[in-house]
Amino acid sequence: MSGLEKARDLPGPMWQRAAAFAARRHEGQLRKDKRTPYASHPFRVAMTVRDLFEHADEATLCAAILHDTIEDTATDFDDIESGFGTQVAEIVAALTKNMLLREDAREPEYDQRLREADWRARLVKLADAYDNLCDIAYRPDGGAKTQRKHLARCERAIALAEPDAADHAETARAILLLREAMRRVASG
Repeated sequence: MSGLEKARDLPGPMWQRAAAFAARRHEGQLRKDKRTPYASHPFRVAMTVRDLFEHADEATLCAAILHDTIEDTATDFDDIESGFGTQVAEIVAALTKNMLLREDAREPEYDQRLREADWRARLVKLADAYDNLCDIAYRPDGGAKTQRKHLARCERAIALAEPDAADHAETARAILLLREAMRRVASG
């Protein structure tokens, strides 16, 4: 029995096991400020989903915590699926950019995959954009060029998620909160 299979049988909520898994997988990685442990980002993304967007579905929270593990660590789809189930793994995979593609092909492919994914993947993407936007205030490279780049990423995330807003109050709330944060950043 693998460590992930054992993890599925441990007591406590699945999000707690996901947090421990993500912390181990992101160990030693830092945010762009070169000081903040990377794991703080996926934890904040999950808290944004739960506390700001008011969505506490366990699969979504786990996917939020794990959203960068395939892209930024040695973790693969099978690792996530065996430890946290197919639903979580599919959401995480939808949030993972294909780094084998050139950037000009990678971004459209990523957007298309998100468009076709479960709506919760787009909700996590909104939380990811929200956290990254809020985080630039604390970074030394948080100048106008960085702000424009992050604001454009926020617009892309909103455009992908807007069709979900009619059916999911969490998404409507997320878009509203992200737009408010964008206004604050843009106004300086």
